[in-house]
Amino acid sequence: MVSGPTALTPPGGVELLSVITAQEMAEAVWGRFDTVDVCIMAAAVCDFRPKKTALAKIKKTRLADGWHLDLEATPDILAELGRRKKSQVLIGFAAETEDLESHARGKLTRKRLDLIVANDASAFDADTNRVTFITSEGTVERLPELPKSEVAAKIIERAVRLVGVG
Repeated sequence: MVSGPTALTPPGGVELLSVITAQEMAEAVWGRFDTVDVCIMAAAVCDFRPKKTALAKIKKTRLADGWHLDLEATPDILAELGRRKKSQVLIGFAAETEDLESHARGKLTRKRLDLIVANDASAFDADTNRVTFITSEGTVERLPELPKSEVAAKIIERAVRLVGVG
């Protein structure tokens, strides 16, 4: 498991690789992708980062002088996995605030996913979630509101079916 900073304890028997930046996550995931059967990309990686980092605190007085923040895109980890995909099952997430299924279908196609788990972005701070599974074959399954642990179990069940194990 590759993870950014978290207070959560990893599941037993799982090797945890901790990363800080989107670039570190990209390199860690890309470097291991050829060795896996299933890749579930649940991380909400920032789309942009500052072009320059400050070595010290930026004072408010500097902002008054017309200071601005320039951003650059971070690597699109999931899209790159889609390009590299051979026989792996690739599962992504779409947290949206509007047009949930439409945006999720677009992401599923653009990034060559086998399954996308679509949910409203408001679920980040909740203990439950209501998700929709959309497969590359076009199958749509809308789950009822469930505890997040049950949603996770359903995702694993679907991944096992997509791999064809059991």
